[in-house]
Amino acid sequence: MKRWLTAAVLTLGLMGVAHAAIDTYEFANDGERERFRELTKELRCPKCQNQDIADSNAPIAADLRKEIFRMLGEGKNNQQIIDFMVDRYGDFVRYKPALTAKTALLWFGPAGLLLGGLVIMAVIVRRRRVAPTDGSDTLSASERQRLDQLLDEKTDD
Repeated sequence: MKRWLTAAVLTLGLMGVAHAAIDTYEFANDGERERFRELTKELRCPKCQNQDIADSNAPIAADLRKEIFRMLGEGKNNQQIIDFMVDRYGDFVRYKPALTAKTALLWFGPAGLLLGGLVIMAVIVRRRRVAPTDGSDTLSASERQRLDQLLDEKTDD
C-alpha cells in the first residue's frame, strides 16, 4: 500500500514538471544568443515581484521572451527593445530604471532617508550631552542648601 501511495505522489508531483514549458529559440549566432540572455536578465517580469523574465514561468514572461526574440530577429538593438518594453510596461520592467524626474526618488530616496536618520540621531545625542542629567539646574539656592544638609546627615550616619 505504501508503494502505491508513494508512486501516486511521485506521479502527481512530476506531472507539473512534465508540463513546464521550455523555450527553445534558434539564434543566428552566439552574439545574438548572448544579447537575448542579457536582455531577459535585465528586464523584470510584470507579474512577478522580483524575478527577471529569464527565470519566470509566468505566461507574460514567456510572451516577453518571444517578443524579444522576434525583435532581435528584426535587427533591433538592445536600447530599442528596452525602450519598447518600458513604453509598454513602464519603468517597473527594468531592474535599473533610468535616472529621470520620475525615478529620482527611487535612486536618491534610500540615501536621503539614511542621511535624515543620521541627522536626527546626531541631534538627539547632542541634546543629551548638553542637557544636565542630575537635575541641578532646577533647584533654587535654598533647595540646594537643604539638599546638601540632607546628604551630609546621611553620610554622618
